[in-house]
Amino acid sequence: MGERLAGGDDAIALLGNTLATGAGLTVLITIFGPVSGAHFNPAVTLVFAARREIERRTAAAYVAVQMVGATLGVWCAHLMFAEPVLQLSDKLRDGPAQIFSEGVATFGLVATILGAIRFRPDSAPMLVGFYITAAYWFTASTSFANPAVTLARALSDSFAGIAPVSTPGFILGQIIGASAAALLFHWLFGKDEPDVRLDQDN
Repeated sequence: MGERLAGGDDAIALLGNTLATGAGLTVLITIFGPVSGAHFNPAVTLVFAARREIERRTAAAYVAVQMVGATLGVWCAHLMFAEPVLQLSDKLRDGPAQIFSEGVATFGLVATILGAIRFRPDSAPMLVGFYITAAYWFTASTSFANPAVTLARALSDSFAGIAPVSTPGFILGQIIGASAAALLFHWLFGKDEPDVRLDQDN
């Protein structure tokens, strides 16, 4: 929708993408946080598994569902806008700067989540939504920050797409960024971190 209404203006298309993503994330995290911990992101799920806050089997199931859900979501978007369901993006997003950018984006996302859980758990949905909204603009890669999102965007030949050949670099950057944030904030918060987290199963 952003691409169609922008009339070729990439900044307007990006703004539309940004607002929809940030607002949608806030709603989804608020609704699904009490159900599954709002695990929509394999990189974040792997951080929680490494912290032993969810079981490895549960983490593996989450990642599988995240990938399937991302694929179904992009196909749903294509159907809504009368686009061919099966597509591949041809938008190259290559180079060290892009990979580093995804590392920064994912580092910041994990930092936001871990900080919110420690200091302002009730504000976590809003803080994550705000962070992603901002990171679209301050990262060169437009902050995918999510391997499942990276997969989905490879399946859509649109403004937000990424060529399949570019996805390994993005996912590598995301995993490195998430791991670095997990290590840093484990050290920063130490062992006194409150036992309040997003992955509560009810």
